[in-house]
Formats: sequence, structure tokens, C-alpha cells
Amino acid sequence: MHELIRDITLCILFAWMLGLLAHFSRQPLILAYLIAGFCIGPFGAGWVKSQESISVISELGLIFMLFMIGLEIDLKKIVRAGKVILFAAGGQLLGGCLLGVLFFVGIGLSLGGGHFDAVYLCVACALSSTVIIVKVLYEKRELDTLPGRITLGVLVLQDIFAILFLAVQPSLANLQVSVILLSIGRVAVLVAAALLVSRYVLPRLFHQIARRPELILLGALAWCFLVAETAERLSLSREMGALIAGVSLSTFPYALDVTAKVTTLRDFFITLFFVALGMTIPVPGLSVIGLALMIAAFTVVSRLVTTFIPLYLMKQGLRASLLPALNLAQISEFSLVVIQTGIADHHIAPETANAASFAFVVLAVLSTFVMTRSDEITRWMIGPLKRIGLHDLDHGSGHAEEAHEGGHGEARRIVILGFFRAASALLAEIERQAPVLLEQITVVDFNPNVYQTLLSRGLHVIYGDISNVDTLLHAGVGKSEMIILSVPDSLLKGATNEKLVRHVRALNPTALIVATADLLADVGELYEAGASYVTVTRLSDAHELFTVIEAAQAGLLADKRAELDQRLGERREVLP
Repeated sequence: MHELIRDITLCILFAWMLGLLAHFSRQPLILAYLIAGFCIGPFGAGWVKSQESISVISELGLIFMLFMIGLEIDLKKIVRAGKVILFAAGGQLLGGCLLGVLFFVGIGLSLGGGHFDAVYLCVACALSSTVIIVKVLYEKRELDTLPGRITLGVLVLQDIFAILFLAVQPSLANLQVSVILLSIGRVAVLVAAALLVSRYVLPRLFHQIARRPELILLGALAWCFLVAETAERLSLSREMGALIAGVSLSTFPYALDVTAKVTTLRDFFITLFFVALGMTIPVPGLSVIGLALMIAAFTVVSRLVTTFIPLYLMKQGLRASLLPALNLAQISEFSLVVIQTGIADHHIAPETANAASFAFVVLAVLSTFVMTRSDEITRWMIGPLKRIGLHDLDHGSGHAEEAHEGGHGEARRIVILGFFRAASALLAEIERQAPVLLEQITVVDFNPNVYQTLLSRGLHVIYGDISNVDTLLHAGVGKSEMIILSVPDSLLKGATNEKLVRHVRALNPTALIVATADLLADVGELYEAGASYVTVTRLSDAHELFTVIEAAQAGLLADKRAELDQRLGERREVLP
């Protein structure tokens, strides 16, 4: 016991020190934790040698990690997932696994006879890193963009796929239909029981203790370990039970409260899991490094192929098909969980598991770099893709032919460059107050959903990247009378309002240019760049909030809300 406490102390100390180093060098924290484990483990300095300590630390971390993954799986979002996301996820997962089996068997890895290296690797390579993707997309403010939503939707369905694999995984050595059905039946029974309890029993209990944070935390942990131990008794695994416990809690009213309370413990035990995983990684030989590089290369290539093709076939355009493929091009933390379950059941060789861990590290670093520059990389890739015959949304359809009358879709009197919520609200307002004006408006944007929706409503829309001067030139912006830039700098990709104003002013010296400023300091710079008028959304927001305060003080807030509800009911916005 004293040795275990000492080992945990070393784990946390080294994880913190290397975590600080990773933070300042802008590298993934998971990478720091793996290196920390290697440094103090049996293959490093040898300060932690006890296999029992490593096993206990790893299993505890794994249980908490899967419990939290389960808490973050939103079943309602999966049910509401659009056909684009379902088609993209299905193509990526099925295509990735099929290509994985062919590739890994082709390079000599085993597929049966008690050794399932190819199976585990193809599943591991089909999963992408939620931690890395969400962190980078959040920092880039791209979680709510179309490619961001597609990426997150695919991630959720990948988690469901991993759950199904974990249900079958203990029976891989005896893969008979009856055995598979029995395993799935046990999971179904456990899931049904957990959902029933979380639906009808736990809410009442948690309601009684809602004001006692320590009891909420303790109740969540008790539920996690109860379901985990029940799963063990059903010949499943504690890890699988922890995942089911999390998923069942994600559906009940106190899920957010539970998640907030458990997050700190989650971070602690997930850190222990990755440090313990790092302890099991030996100094790699050339064969392990070679296999790791092949795994990494296969993951990137297969992800580009199996994600891009379904999205392209669903007419999402080159950009919205490429960005999710780039976002998903790494190996998941969940993949390491899958590999560890294979090691525990002696299904996979240690050398193969080590190579997968090294591939995870390589892709974690490279993927972070690529995702931060995904817009530039996408623009660089679109040209060659068009040259080999792949068409974008601005080519080859009847709508596009119509849009390109008069040169390259000659823009009309008023041009809206970029289309997000402010532009959506503007069009709804015009439609309500001056619908005739819609015939004089052209929208230029590269969101395929916006493009198709505006076309279906009869508006003039040109598909293109507004940060590209050639797009503005060929769209005929130089002949328009008014150009509106309604997208703030924080959401623009590859440009700023100031740069766009300068480009537009160079193309059209006489047009009225309306730009948007994020900061008050930007207003003067935009006027110097050539803007005719600058909108500052914080001012209109402040005015609206002030009228709300006035209505509240006069006892008229209900009337103001009724007025707003009526206005909202009359609107038909492109982006809700």
C-alpha cells in the first residue's frame, strides 16, 4: 500500500512538471503524461517497478476515463444527427475498418488463431481524438461551423462504434454467432437496467441531495463503480460498465451537475491512466518505430479517403469535405483503451501495442499542427483536386449554370460577402419589410448548406471563398453599388474585415462598403482602409439590453417578450 502511494506521488509529480513543459510549448498534455510515465517506469529511470501498482493505477484511470466519455455522449444529438453526419460517419468507420484489415493483414499482422493484432489496429485507427479535436476547434472558434459540427457528429458515432466493439471484444477468441449474441444481450440488459434506474430512481435521490455537493459526487462515483462491478459479474468488463454508467447518467436531469462535480476527479485519474500507459512503453526498436510510422501514415491516408469521399458525394463541396477529414486525422485516446483491453486479454502482441502508442504520439503532435493551419492547407489542396477533375459546388449543376450568367455569376447591386447569423437575420428582416430588395442582392459564401438553401429560396448566390481576391474579381464585385461585410474577424477564415475592405476598395473605388468591427479600436482602421460605414454589434446589443432593463423596471417585460416572440415567429432565417 505504501509503495502504491509512493508510485502515485511520482506519477502526479512528473505529470505536472512535464505538463507545464507541454503547456508552454503548446503540445498536447496527453503526450506529456505518456513521456512522464516512460521516464519513471521500468523502461526509464525504474523508479516505479511494481507491475501491480501500474495495473491498479491504469485500471482506475481507465474506469474514470470511460465514465466521463459516457457522460459526454449525448444520445439525443445522435438521434437528431442529420443524414450527412450519419453517412459520413458510416463511410469513415466501415471504410476505415475494411481498409485497415486489408492493410494490416497485407503487412503481415495476424487476424485470427488467438492473435488479433490486425483487428485491434483497424479499430484503433478508425477512432479520432476527442480531446485534441475539441480543444483545437474551441481555440479556433470552429465548433459551431459546418465542418466543426460534422467533425463532432462523427466523433460521437465513433464512440458508439467503440462501445459495440468493447461489447464483442471479450469473445474475439471464440467468435460464434451465439457467443456474439450472448455478449450483446448482456450489454443490452445492463444498458436497459442502467437507463431505467437513471430514469426513474436516481433523479428522485439526486433531487433530495441537490444542495449537498459532496453527496452528488459520492452518488455519481457509487453509481459508476456499481455498474462497473455488475458488468464484471456479467462477464463483461469494469471498463464497459463504467462507460454504460456514464451514458445512462448523461440522459437524466442532473447530468451537467454530475459532470461538473466529477470533472476534477476525472482529470486526476485520466492523468494516472496515461502516465501508467507510458510506463508500459519500452525503448522502441527499429521494427516498432517502422510499424508506428506505417500505422500513422495509414491513419492519415485512410481518414482522408473515407471521410472526404462520403462528404463529397453528399455534395458538401471540397472545403467542407476536406476540413473534417483533416480534423479527424489522428488516433483517439479511446484507441489506447481498446489496445489496452487487447493486451489484458492477450489478443495483441506487446510490440504491436507499443507501435500503436508511438503512432498516437506522432499523430497527436502532427494533427495539432495541421488543424491549426487547416484553412491554409485546404486552400492549397482545392486547386489540385479541381485539376484532377473534382468539381466544387460552383460547377456542373443547373443552379450553378444559372448563377454564372453574365460572366462568372455577375454580382447584383448589393453584395453580402460571407454569410453567418447577422447576414441570416438581415435577409429575414429584408424579407419581412422590403421583399422586392431580395432581387437586388447577391450572397457570396462557401458554406454548402447556405448555398443550397439560398438557391432553393430563389436568391442569387455565388459559391466561393471571400478571402480569395480571385473570387471577388470573378464574382463581379467591382460593378456592385453596396458591399456588406457582416462576419466578424473572430469567425473569418484567411482574412480580416480590414483586408477585405482594402481588396474590395481596390476592385471597386466607388461602392459603399459596410464593414463589421469586433473592437472599438478597429473602427478607425476600417475607415482608413476604405469603409463607408462600420457597424459595432456591441452597441446594438447594449441598446437592446438597456430596453430590456427599462421594460423590466416598468413592469412590461412580459409585453416585451410577447413582442419578441411574435417577431421571431414571423422570421424565416437560413441559419436558425
